[in-house]
Amino acid sequence: MATVRLSNIRKSFNSLEIIKGVSLDIEDRELVVIVGPSGCGKSTLLRLIAGLEETASGDIWIDGEKVNDVPPAKRGLAMVFQSYALYPHMSVAENMGFSLRLAGVAKEDRHKKVQEAARILQMEPLLERKPKELSGGQRQRVAIGRAIVRNPKVFLFDEPLSNLDAALRVQMRYEIMKLHEELNVTMIYVTHDQVEAMTMADKIVVLREGAVEQAGSPMELYHNPCNLFVAGFIGSPRMNLMPSTVKGISEAGVTVALPGGSLLSLPVKPQDLSMGDEVCVGARPEHLGLGEDGQLPGYVRFVERLGGMTFLHVQIEGTEELILETHGEDSIHTHDCIGIKVNGETCHLFNKTGEAVPRLAVRPLADQKRRTLSRHNR
Repeated sequence: MATVRLSNIRKSFNSLEIIKGVSLDIEDRELVVIVGPSGCGKSTLLRLIAGLEETASGDIWIDGEKVNDVPPAKRGLAMVFQSYALYPHMSVAENMGFSLRLAGVAKEDRHKKVQEAARILQMEPLLERKPKELSGGQRQRVAIGRAIVRNPKVFLFDEPLSNLDAALRVQMRYEIMKLHEELNVTMIYVTHDQVEAMTMADKIVVLREGAVEQAGSPMELYHNPCNLFVAGFIGSPRMNLMPSTVKGISEAGVTVALPGGSLLSLPVKPQDLSMGDEVCVGARPEHLGLGEDGQLPGYVRFVERLGGMTFLHVQIEGTEELILETHGEDSIHTHDCIGIKVNGETCHLFNKTGEAVPRLAVRPLADQKRRTLSRHNR
């Protein structure tokens, strides 16, 4: 078992509170991604788990053992940093086995562990090279191999792909996911890139200003964000947000006036909403449609053609640009005037404080078996 539990963790630097009462349960063999904007406390939280920073209050438990006072080297963790931090005068094999050498592990045992890590990372031909002879992706694999040889209970990744170009980032995301499958271990991964979070995670934890906004599976956060911050942060392109006004309330839901005055009915629970309240309607790009009879007339400012799909950036009255996802062969061009259809069944509603208004019936989530099913069947 390699569970991690955080209980009301707080951390301050002088008078500035960075981590504000974070509580979180990470299951055995789960790949959890902590995501949020720069300065939200992601890396600080990871360093607290690793023991590189001391908590101001709260408890950290690893495998059911409280580790607040346990030094980093004895927590059974291995951390991979954004910078590779390789010794330039050492070979790949020497870099990977250096921590074992410091720990007094016999040379033969070190060799076996390094060879096994190299096999997992497909780096056997590179073991005698020096870091300067490696690409950025290969150097990051060496840093990961240095963690693998320690056979940790939990892997910690602190924005490990930030220094790589776009193509290498995609490749290394795949490599880390394969590594998670093969090693069958718990991983905690920190990033500011929500695409990494969506593609890699069993569970995403969205952090803002040192507090957890929402935690759940990628598709749970995508389809059922708890507030405007999560709705705008998760998803690429981001969710379209339209300021609206409540015009009707009934057992069937809420009717709002969209920018421009068109009415839209949403199947949500009215709760504390009142007539005339200022609210916000959210719609994913793939949930908006085209049609002359659409509720929102718009002007196409920009067209992104990506092959299989096209994104239209459309200016409408009374709000920021909306982004629509259409078929890759769509004939719409820049400067065209179009109509946008909005379906209340697929939209989200947020109240004046930014909290999501619950649906009358929760939208079913997409299949979440991905790696979870195989993990629990082991």
